[in-house]
Amino acid sequence: MTVIVVMGVSGSGKTTVGEALAQRLGVEYAEADAFHPKANIEKMSAGHPLTDEDREPWLRAIEKWIAGHQRSGGVVSSSALKRRYRDELREGGKVWFLHLHGERDLLADRIKNREGHFFPVSLLDSQLADLEPLQPDEPGLVLEITEPPADLVEAALVAFRERA
Repeated sequence: MTVIVVMGVSGSGKTTVGEALAQRLGVEYAEADAFHPKANIEKMSAGHPLTDEDREPWLRAIEKWIAGHQRSGGVVSSSALKRRYRDELREGGKVWFLHLHGERDLLADRIKNREGHFFPVSLLDSQLADLEPLQPDEPGLVLEITEPPADLVEAALVAFRERA
């Protein structure tokens, strides 16, 4: 089966959409933040962006989760900002990317107004600078986050079920 990777920068709605997708598909959902080593969370909480080296164990852990869900399918969130990060995730098995895309002001507003999350709005620009859009050879879909989450989930399900 295919694992859906819900990707995008912080504040794009990966958790909200990912959880709803998993529920609709009847598969397990995994939150990307749960895969971060404590040092990564502390670094981001202090307002410092992660390096590629910092992200390596995190990506490997998500890749392992993807590999473990090739029979059952699943949905996992991951910023998956760079093509090479997505290439690494694909080493875990068959994946389909749902890129939740939004304008900086909307993303910043969402980050500022969410409660109980470690990611400061000051790191948003570093994520946007690192973001490499899905390429034509990468299986997936890009959706604008201006739509309600339920509509995003429905559009994603239609596209996911129609994929070649």
